[in-house]
Amino acid sequence: MRATLTEILAATKDSIIVSCQALPNEPMYCEEMSIMPFFANAAKQAGSKCIRTSSIRDVVEIKRVTGLPVIGLVKRVVEGYASYITPTMKEVDDLFNADSDIIALDCTMRERGDGSTINEFISQIKAKYPDVPLMADISTFEEGVNAAKCGVNIVGTTLSGYTDYSPKTDGPDFELVQKLVDALDIPVIAEGKIHTPEDARKMLSLGAHAVVVGGAITRPLEIAQRFYKGIQ
Repeated sequence: MRATLTEILAATKDSIIVSCQALPNEPMYCEEMSIMPFFANAAKQAGSKCIRTSSIRDVVEIKRVTGLPVIGLVKRVVEGYASYITPTMKEVDDLFNADSDIIALDCTMRERGDGSTINEFISQIKAKYPDVPLMADISTFEEGVNAAKCGVNIVGTTLSGYTDYSPKTDGPDFELVQKLVDALDIPVIAEGKIHTPEDARKMLSLGAHAVVVGGAITRPLEIAQRFYKGIQ
């Protein structure tokens, strides 16, 4: 069962959405069983009203264990694609069938392996699944504006610093969030390198609808690395 976009936005306003993800090459990934629902349950107890996660298995299990709405995505490298966040309709189909409440996808302007533009891909998704909200993961202001014009429901700054042409910073991209908030009439979710409560609070003060935090909460390897780097 899916929550409505209105319900999710009301629950997450001025709050934190915890990202619970583990890829097969990461320490917290377990082939035999998903560990991410344990992280998601801890996030729920802390106050999170929505979880962002990757893989069909984790979408299904996190919804079952927590009862929370899920922003679902699938990370898959496909030859010919620069993007790997929900790159093709197959992943969209799988996420829909897994009852993802919101589907997140790469909405950068990078060339796509199937020959379609991101505008065409969004149009195809909306035609096939008109009632499923879409979250656009973008890396620049122009990409965010373009995705909004294509009819996505939420814009997230997930990929800022992770494309060849977006600014590389050690911390969050506050400037991008501010510009998007000022320009768009749909919710902007701040995501990417938000490592402290102070970072999150600043994003909300800039007008972000909510903040996604992942690495600072659910990735022990990254947390430990930051500590070791900090004392050197």
